[in-house]
Amino acid sequence: MQRVLVPLADGVEEMEATIVVDMLRRVPWHVLTAGLKPGVVTAARGTRLMPDNVWDKIDPGLFDMIVIPGGARGVEALRRDPRVVDAVRAHAGRGKLTAAVCAGPLVLQDAGLLVGRRATCHPGQVADFTQAQRLDEPVVVDGNVVTSQGAGTTFAFALTLVALVEGEDKARELAQAIVLAPEELGRLGRKK
Repeated sequence: MQRVLVPLADGVEEMEATIVVDMLRRVPWHVLTAGLKPGVVTAARGTRLMPDNVWDKIDPGLFDMIVIPGGARGVEALRRDPRVVDAVRAHAGRGKLTAAVCAGPLVLQDAGLLVGRRATCHPGQVADFTQAQRLDEPVVVDGNVVTSQGAGTTFAFALTLVALVEGEDKARELAQAIVLAPEELGRLGRKK
């Protein structure tokens, strides 16, 4: 069973965080959310999320995958936290899947993971997205790094992660279970 870490900070995009967590738990994988500090996280639109744990009480090295949700303010908090940036760098350096959606790829950029890679991000982040070859695609897979554009691409993003580990049949099964429009499966990122 895959162990997935999803860091949360105030200002996180709630759709991206909850869709990723929900879809990956349906596989079923063990998904743990970790707040940067104890207590409730207030998401970008005021939704209150209670993380499973706090960052200081977990060992990021024990996880198979780290997924960074977007939300401009939440991502800024993650980018300013050396614990997160260092953990992301170390995680990817061990060849483990490292993924981010919306503004989240900026955390991957700060960790030095996007140099020479193909990646995507939210169109509103393009000016800050300087290290990768930016593709205007819903989901981009480059080696062990997966990036996606935003809230509207989060189902395809989560299903891409499932397909990379469990195969496309499992991703299709999950999509059918939630009655996801069949054309969404055409948006899955694939290794190139």
